Amino acid sequence: MTAAAPTLDVVAIGNAIVDVLARSDDAFLAEHALTKGGMQLIDAETAESLYADMGAGKEISGGSAANTLAGLAAFGKKCGFIGQVNDDQLGAVFSHDVRALGIRYDTPTMQGDVPTARCLILVTPDAQRTMNTFLGASQFLPEAALDLDLIRSASILYLEGYLWDPEQPRAAMRAAIDAARGAGRKVAFTLSDNFVIDRHRADFIELIDQGLIDILFSNEGEIQSLAGMHDFEAAVAAVAAKVPVLVSTRSEKGAIAVVDGTRYEAHAAPVAEVIDTTGAGDLFAAGFLAGHLEGLDVDQCLKLGAAAAAEVISHWGARPEEDLKAIRAKTLG
Repeated sequence: MTAAAPTLDVVAIGNAIVDVLARSDDAFLAEHALTKGGMQLIDAETAESLYADMGAGKEISGGSAANTLAGLAAFGKKCGFIGQVNDDQLGAVFSHDVRALGIRYDTPTMQGDVPTARCLILVTPDAQRTMNTFLGASQFLPEAALDLDLIRSASILYLEGYLWDPEQPRAAMRAAIDAARGAGRKVAFTLSDNFVIDRHRADFIELIDQGLIDILFSNEGEIQSLAGMHDFEAAVAAVAAKVPVLVSTRSEKGAIAVVDGTRYEAHAAPVAEVIDTTGAGDLFAAGFLAGHLEGLDVDQCLKLGAAAAAEVISHWGARPEEDLKAIRAKTLG
């Protein structure tokens, strides 16, 4: 039986998080024993304590996969999001922000006393962001909350590695992969963070070995961690042999993609001043996927990803502020 034509471009499953960004310095990070540039999971008590110690914050809806969808929507793509918030103030903020972007968002809210997730992001003067995430309601996303028809309706299912940590969302994502592949759709996966890979390397390798991942997004450290190798080129070669499309970003060194064994490279897009690197990888994925959905050459997909990443690191927050369609036209001509 021929699969029905997709009606959406991308449906993503990820943490439904509100980011709280504040300026910091290295001394503050050291005082609180925080690993600079990393992401750690924290409990409710730590979240309250760290929030109290932080400087004045700016609240912006975030979450890795949701950020990618924000970019895709800005490129004019039709998207849907699956992620759980509580019926509280931050939950209302997140839901409004996602829907205001034109993204379909129908996941039932969680009832009870587990609050909506928040990520306390400390940005140092060198623009590095150190993320402290309280997963709250998002970590209890049940398989029952999935809209399988929504998943089957999209060309690409995009999964966020961060959400692989908790048991319930992990089961939900496995069910979503089955639904997407059963409908003949592609599955994209972002590795998210070295610490996530350390905890779930065996699972991620199993997904790849089973041929369940069509597009794998990583950064330089993540691909090395996944492969268990200190050499970037060796790690890329090892993983690229197992996935149709491997994309790896390298900060100021640009990005590479290996598609069906052929390697492509792109320079980082110029940025007048790097303000905040939060969301750089998320927006790179948005640009790359936007080009991929349009059938652009891999070189152009990489350029579009680099341009979107450059836009988001030029200001605070992980959602685009400039017109990405205009940036697309300027980048690709």
